[in-house]
Amino acid sequence: MDTLVMIMAGGRGERLHPLTSHRAKPAVPFGGNYRIIDFVLSNFINSGFLHIKVLTQYLSHSLLLHLPRGFNFGSITEHYVDAIPAQQHSGGFGWYQGTADAIFRNLNIIHDERPQHVAIFGGDHVYKMNVRQMLDFHRAKDAACTVAALPFERRAAAGNFGIIEVDDEWRIIGFEEKPADPKPIPGMPDKALVSMGNYIFAPDVLFEVLPADQENPDSKHDFGADVIPAMVASGLPVFAYNFLDNEIPGEGERERGYWRDIGTLDAFYDANMDLRSVQPGLNLYNPAWPIRSANLHYPAAKFVFDEEGRRGHAIDSLVANGAIISGGAVRGSVVFANVFVHSYAEVRDSILMQHCAVGRQARLTNVICDKGVTIDDGAVIGEDLEFDRKRFRVSENGVIVVPKGMVVRKDGSVVEEAISRPAGTLRPRAHTPGSVKGNV
Repeated sequence: MDTLVMIMAGGRGERLHPLTSHRAKPAVPFGGNYRIIDFVLSNFINSGFLHIKVLTQYLSHSLLLHLPRGFNFGSITEHYVDAIPAQQHSGGFGWYQGTADAIFRNLNIIHDERPQHVAIFGGDHVYKMNVRQMLDFHRAKDAACTVAALPFERRAAAGNFGIIEVDDEWRIIGFEEKPADPKPIPGMPDKALVSMGNYIFAPDVLFEVLPADQENPDSKHDFGADVIPAMVASGLPVFAYNFLDNEIPGEGERERGYWRDIGTLDAFYDANMDLRSVQPGLNLYNPAWPIRSANLHYPAAKFVFDEEGRRGHAIDSLVANGAIISGGAVRGSVVFANVFVHSYAEVRDSILMQHCAVGRQARLTNVICDKGVTIDDGAVIGEDLEFDRKRFRVSENGVIVVPKGMVVRKDGSVVEEAISRPAGTLRPRAHTPGSVKGNV
C-alpha cells in the first residue's frame, strides 16, 4: 500500500451549536446536497487515494450511516472508506484527548496496513485539494512530516489561526498558536502562513513521536500544539506545503486557494451563501472534480403555481432535488432536499435543510433551519432580533438558527415536538412526500 488516509471526524463543533447538538461537526449538512466531510473524502478519492479510515467519536451515529451510503466501493475490497469508532482499550483509555492521541490509539491500524505514507486530515473543512501534489512535495523533500499551509493576510490571520514560520526552503522552523503578531513568510512581508491541520507523515516517525508525546505530562496530545513543535525542536525535517500551489483539473486562478474553516455559525452561513454567486470560489459544478455524497433518490425540484395562480420561484439560490416551491418566493438561499415552501411565503438569505416546511405567508430572513423544522402559516423569523434571541440562538452577525425538528407558531411560540412525530407528518396540508427517516 502506498498511502493510508486517516480522517479525524470526531469533533464536537461546540461553536456550531445547535447544528451540532445531534451530530458531529463533519456530519453537518452543507451546500444543499452534502455533508462537510464529503469534501475531504472526495478530495482523496479524486486524487486516487482509496484506503481511507474515518475516526469518529462525538455523536457518530449520523456519520456511521452516511459513510456506507455515500462512499461504498462495493465488492472491491482492496478499496475502502471505513469508519473507526473510538474504542475502549485494555489500558482503560476513555475518549480521545486530542488529535495525536486519536492516532496513537490507532497505531495498530497503521502497523497492520504497513503503508509507505500516512495522511492525517481533518474532516471539518470545506475546500478542494489534489492531495497527490502534496504527497509529491513530501517525497521530494524526504520529509518526516509535511503540513498543508495557506498564506493569509497577516491582519486576517492574527489571533485566529495556528501560524507556521518557515525558512526560504519552506522548512518549518517555528509554530505559534494564534499569535497577535504573526511572523511573515520569507519574501512576503504582508502574508502569514496558516496551518490547515492536514499532515502527511512517514509511518516510522509516528511510531517514534506519538509514544513520546504520550509520556509528556504537559502535552495536550495535539498535532499542532504539541507533536509538530516537538518534531521541529528535535531537528526532524518538517516542511510546509503551499496550498496555493495546488491545481485542480478544470479550475483556474479564481478557485485557487479556496479553503473555509467553518467552525462558527457565521462562517458556516457565509460559506453556504458564497455558493449563490454566479462564479463562486467553490465550484460544485466541475465534472473533473466531483464532490460525492449519499444519493438521496428524490425526484427533481419543482416550482409550481398554487391554487390561486401564484407562481413559485427561486432567484440566486441553490435548490436540491425533492424540493417544492409552490407559490412561494425563495431569494438568495440554499434549499436542501425534500423542502416545501407554501404560497405567499418569503424566504430570503436563508438555509433550509432537509424536510423543512415553510407555511403560507411565513417570512424568513437570515435564518438557518436545521432538519425537519416546520414554520407555521404566518410565522416570522429574522425581522426582530431581540425577540428572536429569546427563542433561538443568534450568531454575532445576526444569523438565527432554528434547531432540528422545531415547530415555530404564528404567535412566535416554539414547540420541540417534530422530531418525535411519526414519519411523513412534518408537512402541513396535503404535501406528504413520504418518510422523513434518514441521517441526522
